[in-house]
Amino acid sequence: MVSDRAATRERRTQTQQLESDMAELRSQRAVLDSFFSDPATSRVIQQAAFLNGIIDDRSFPWTEFFLDLEHRLPGGVHIITISPALSSDHVKVRMQVGALSDNSKLEFLKALEEAPEFSSIELVSETRPAKNDAGDVVLLELTADYRSLPPPRKGVASGGAQ
Repeated sequence: MVSDRAATRERRTQTQQLESDMAELRSQRAVLDSFFSDPATSRVIQQAAFLNGIIDDRSFPWTEFFLDLEHRLPGGVHIITISPALSSDHVKVRMQVGALSDNSKLEFLKALEEAPEFSSIELVSETRPAKNDAGDVVLLELTADYRSLPPPRKGVASGGAQ
């Protein structure tokens, strides 16, 4: 009996402590909810998201991307627009491309598919404009994942000696 009373008293003490802790956490949550629902805080969060987006856009390896694309671009094909969207380990690139012929279009798509820097190539749309200033026969809109590859290390192919 005495041990039952002691155990019950201990459980009541533990229960009271837990209830006290929960009340404190509810109070803290109310303060945080109030802080984050404040319009001024919302503006700061939106500004931070906007600035983070700008920083991400500037971290896109434009020079490497254009050099990689230049090696893959056949004659008769030109890039009209490029829109990168950064992800954790790659960049999803949306491109609008103009081609002067079906052959140049096919050469470009084949070159992209064979390129190690580009993957998950998806043709979103293909249109044949009646007339445009660039003389394009075919306009393509496509998406692809882009990963810049590290530069080749010197001496690796020749056994490391140079």
